[in-house]
Formats: sequence, C-alpha cells, structure tokens
Amino acid sequence: MPELDATDRRILTVLQREGRITNAELSERVNLSPSACHRRTQRLEEEGFIAGYVALLDARRLGRPTTVFVEITLQGQADELLDAFEREVAKIPDILECHLMAGQADYLLKIMTEDTEDFARIHRQYLSRLPGVRQMHSSFSLRTVVKTTALAV
Repeated sequence: MPELDATDRRILTVLQREGRITNAELSERVNLSPSACHRRTQRLEEEGFIAGYVALLDARRLGRPTTVFVEITLQGQADELLDAFEREVAKIPDILECHLMAGQADYLLKIMTEDTEDFARIHRQYLSRLPGVRQMHSSFSLRTVVKTTALAV
C-alpha cells in the first residue's frame, strides 16, 4: 500500500472538509504549486485514497430530522440467510447505512425519517418483510452530539 506523506495528508484533510475547493485554493492551502497539487490529487484519486466527491445534504431541510438506529438479529448465520437479508436490505431507499456487526445484533441500520409515523411506515412496508429476522430493536436519536464525515489522516 502506498505511503502518504505530510503533504498528501494535508490535501486529504482539506478536501474532506471542502470538496469543492479549487485546485488553485487547495495548492495555496497546502503550500504546493497548482500543477504539483493537481498531480498529487489525481494520484490520491487513482490510488483509491479519495473514493469520490459528494454533496452532503441537510436532512432537517429535507424534512427528515429523525434518526433511527435499528438493531436486527437474524434467525441464523448461514451464508444463504445473510446473503438474502443483505440483498433485500440494499433495496430499501430509506436506509442510509447497514453494518454487519459483531456482538449482540447481527446488523445495525441507520435510517433518517420525517417522524415516528414515517418510521412506522418504513417498518411496516420494508423492515417487517426482511428475510430471516428473529428480533428487531429500534432506537430514536434525541440529539446528534458529534457528526462528521472527515477521517483523521
């Protein structure tokens, strides 16, 4: 795996927080010439350190202020059951994240909803129909204390 030097890390740190920054601005911030900065950024993209660029949307402004975490325990651990569950859960448009877990639950889902009624709809329409589910526990977030997409580099 290629090594990251201090300049690469500065580039990644700035881009995580300001993905729309121009190359000229980025080069100034990391003390490189624009051409050297562009080459490094391209290399970081090609080597997979930069997976993509996105616009982060404000869930509140879009009418989805309620975060729900759902822990799901399956009836078993057979590959066929895990595969069937993962195929179906990937089709649910309201799910932001689905993690296979070690510990009490098999999966942890993160869902953004309008309110409890909207979550009830999602539960009834999708979650209750997922294959192989033995148990489901839902927790509603009261307040987000820390939220970032930036990794320490």
